[in-house]
Order: sequence, then structure tokens, then C-alpha cells
Amino acid sequence: MKAAVLSAPGRVELTDVPLPDPPPNGVRVRLDGCGVCHSNLPVFEGRDWFEYPRPPGSPGHEGWGVIDALGSGVTGWSEGDRVGLMSDAAYAEFDVCPAANLARLPAAAADGSPATGPFPAEPLACAVNVFARSGIEPGMNVVVVGVGFLGAILVRLVTNAGANVTAVSRRDFSLGVAESQGAKQRVTLGDNWETIAAVRESVGDEGADVVIECTGLQQPLDVAAELVKVRGRLVIAGYHQDGLRSVNLQSWNWRGIDVINAHERDPQVYTRGMQRAAELVADGTLDPAPLLTHRFAFTDVGVADAFAALGGRPDGFLKGWLDMRGAE
Repeated sequence: MKAAVLSAPGRVELTDVPLPDPPPNGVRVRLDGCGVCHSNLPVFEGRDWFEYPRPPGSPGHEGWGVIDALGSGVTGWSEGDRVGLMSDAAYAEFDVCPAANLARLPAAAADGSPATGPFPAEPLACAVNVFARSGIEPGMNVVVVGVGFLGAILVRLVTNAGANVTAVSRRDFSLGVAESQGAKQRVTLGDNWETIAAVRESVGDEGADVVIECTGLQQPLDVAAELVKVRGRLVIAGYHQDGLRSVNLQSWNWRGIDVINAHERDPQVYTRGMQRAAELVADGTLDPAPLLTHRFAFTDVGVADAFAALGGRPDGFLKGWLDMRGAE
């Protein structure tokens, strides 16, 4: 099979590697596609703590496809089942994982047409799990800071729950996406106190009931924290991976806010999130297709272009994905 190998910072090579056998109690999946995650950008760009070349297919973890082979001991699954999977080598034509790390995708869409649309299982599960941790109730004032793919899905979920959503983002395009997903107010992220003042015009001087931070960056985290009302809730959905963060603990402490790190590391919780996301897509509650703005062919150039778009975020870009179906 072919797999993408990061041979050096910024360099991708599509390489022939042995087809993996499904492990005991696991499966092999012929991948249809894989989302390209922002958390993978540092390893593509290069950092001192990474070693190259990276393992084939790494660090792809947003795959979906069709079960191609079953390992010993697997029950409840069949070859040909369409699945989302938790794995870490999905920048490839095939990947393997434990059967416990699969979510069943519908074989057909609600209108009876084939369900061939892209389904980046891991980030959809992440959004569903963040929403579950956020404690949203009808009528709440909720602020979503950062409207990438994760933030846009959360805007839709929070809106569906009957809350009033204010979206905060640097890009006009992202704010337009937030409006399409149900946000009632939009605020451009800029200077901290100007942004805070603009949001408070929407939610009131007391602040928001829940603020969800989706950027993984220091400055938006500072803004998000200041927008939480007394006894409100700050939900950290952003992946903070580039060093330590400083927080105004005196302010957090004085207001008595709840701070929730909404990242799940329990594989069972992640798998349940994938399955719940599949159900929401199947019944039409969620439609990720308009948010998957850029498709890239599974070639060495295509993978490199996907990461370049991720880093540069050209106008109109929200999330990219690799299409393995044209790999040959």
C-alpha cells in the first residue's frame, strides 16, 4: 500500500510499505479519506523534539473507510462495514485498529443515497464530547471563541440546544460560517479589551453563562476567560501544545468559575462520541460537508498542499481532508 511519510520538516514522500495485517481483536480498514488536523501542523513544520522520518501514515488520526479484513476474535463487524476509526497512521490507503475503536457509519444517507460523504470521525467525536462537557441549557448565553471546524460544529450543537450563541473569530469568513451554523452575534477577535467590550454588548456586562475556547492559543484564552460570568463555566476545547500558559487565577478565583478541560483521553468515551456524531449526521442534525472546504488528492504534493493550507488558512479555508480513493 501507499503511505505518506514525513521524511523531514516540510517534506512528504508517498512511499510503498507492506500492507498491515489486522491485529487480534482488530480490523484493517481501507481508507476513503482522512482529515488533516491542526494539531499535526507542528510535526509537519518541525520542532526540536520530533525525530524524522516519522512512521508511515503518521500522524493521521481522522480516518474513515470500509473494513477490509478482520483479525481473530472480532465479533459484531463484517468486511464491507463503513466505519470511522481511532488510529494514528491514517495518512495511508489502509490502517488498522482495535475493533473497540470503531464507530459504525450508516451505509446510506437519510434520503437513501449512498453514504459516501467525508466523515472525519475523530474531530466530530471531539465536538460531541466537548458539547457534552459544556452543560448547555436552553436560554443560556454562550460564547464560542475560535471558529474553525471544531468551533463551527459546536456553534451548531449549542444552537440546536436552544442557547444564544455569540461567535468570536479573527476571520470574516469564519464568522460567516458561524452565522450559517446558527450564531446570532458575531465579534471580530482583536485587542483583548475591545473584543471583551464588544461581546458584552451582546451577552450583558455580567458575562456569559458558558464560554468555549477553541483555538489552543494564549490570547484567545485570555479573552475567553474574562467573558465568563460569576459562577459561569469556561470550557477549554482548544489543544494547547506549544508551551506553558499563564492565567489570571485571581480573577478566576474571585468569580468562582468552573474550568473544564474538555479533551477526552478515554478510548471508550472517544468511540461513543464518534458513534453519537455518526447518528447526528445520519438524522440530519449535523452536516459536516459544507465545513470540509478543501479536498486534497492523496499524493506527496497533495499532502504537502493540505498542510500548507492548514498553516496559511487562505480565504475560504476551514478544514482540509485527503481523498484516498484516488490514490492509485
